Amino acid sequence: MKVNTAQFMALYAWYSWPNVVLCFFGGFLIDRVFGIRWGTIIFSTFVCVGQVIFALGAVFDAFWLMEAGRFVFGIGGESLAVAQNTYAVSWFKGKELNLVFGLQLSMARIGSTVNMNIMGWVYSRIQELLGSTGHTTLGVVLLIGGVTCIFSLLCALFLAYLDRRAEKILCKEQGKSGEVIKLTDVKDFSLSLWLIFIICVCYYVAVFPFIGLGKVFFIEKFKFSPQEASAINSIVYVISAPMSPVFGFLVDKFGRNIFWVICSVLITLASHIMLAFTFWNPWIAMCLLGVAYSLLACALWPMVAFVVPEHQLGTAYGFMQSIQNLGLAVIAIAAGTILDSRGYLFLEIFFSACVCMALIAVVMLYFVNLIQGGDLNWSAKRREKFQKLAASEAERRGKTRRQNEDDLAKLQPKDDFSLRNRYLSRLGAQLPDNYTGSLPAVEHRSVLK
Repeated sequence: MKVNTAQFMALYAWYSWPNVVLCFFGGFLIDRVFGIRWGTIIFSTFVCVGQVIFALGAVFDAFWLMEAGRFVFGIGGESLAVAQNTYAVSWFKGKELNLVFGLQLSMARIGSTVNMNIMGWVYSRIQELLGSTGHTTLGVVLLIGGVTCIFSLLCALFLAYLDRRAEKILCKEQGKSGEVIKLTDVKDFSLSLWLIFIICVCYYVAVFPFIGLGKVFFIEKFKFSPQEASAINSIVYVISAPMSPVFGFLVDKFGRNIFWVICSVLITLASHIMLAFTFWNPWIAMCLLGVAYSLLACALWPMVAFVVPEHQLGTAYGFMQSIQNLGLAVIAIAAGTILDSRGYLFLEIFFSACVCMALIAVVMLYFVNLIQGGDLNWSAKRREKFQKLAASEAERRGKTRRQNEDDLAKLQPKDDFSLRNRYLSRLGAQLPDNYTGSLPAVEHRSVLK
């Protein structure tokens, strides 16, 4: 369609721009308005509609329509991820959480890997079928890819049914924590949570835009064929698909989330330096990047659940996604501009600088958390012990509260009729049977006889 690198990267930016705001409000709406079930269905619908508009833009050779489709797709895409995270945290607690996040990432990366390696083949087959190349063939291929979006919507509907059924069986109040959520809660987020946000932004802006531009990078610098370039560019997702559950299990088993995040950032920095300044086999650097990317997701995202109250999780995850998308939108445009004007070496130096900022933030998080008690870097055994103690304390407080309520109920003032009957019973007066059944002091009627 004769677009340059900056225009191509703008498609990523159009996806990210609405989520600068909507991810935060998406989490707020999940917490307060729609609930998790309706929120997931609504956001899945936006994804389907956006994909159709995007594909039609290609069919009619209207780049502006493709940008509009990406915008609509973005309205649902990241908010749907917030709903997914909220579902996970709602149903899985403690040491199970890291594995669940790993499985989520694994499923997403399987889809990305299939897309990067299969859609080229699908394009070739449609081209042979239609007997033409260009925007029409591209639009048909994008419509075929939209089938997965429809499948996602069907999964959202089925998940809502399962969640509603479980709510009835377990008598669970879905999305009702008894707390009041305010948009101003953002100003009360802890320093640890803000550092987690910074790590998230600085790390992912050095991964996703690079993968978006990586195919041409490997063709130009390492003289790979288009097929080889697609294969190596997708290796990050190929590795993360099976390794994310494994790393999630390891983080569940051993804890030490901050330690794993530090390792991930250091490995990523080494990968970018290798790609920028050496001609070593790029498979080494990309495999290391895939391992680091998988490990960071399993260790970083669950930490949000450790530093905010449960009733604010949707808002916190939504705000995290919002900041991430702001960074991705800005960096996607900047990366395209740098590549068009300065080339890949400067672009790799730029990505390395972003990872260095993430490293500084994670080191700061380590020391801030150490001062505050070090709970984010606890071992799994220590965290499990703490959770048991917290559960016991909550149960004890619940019993005390119920006992106090019972005591207060006994001290409630009686009405005039009850007071008169109690007085007469103490004097020994014979009351009708229907009066005496509810008098707690009826056994004292003969005391004064």
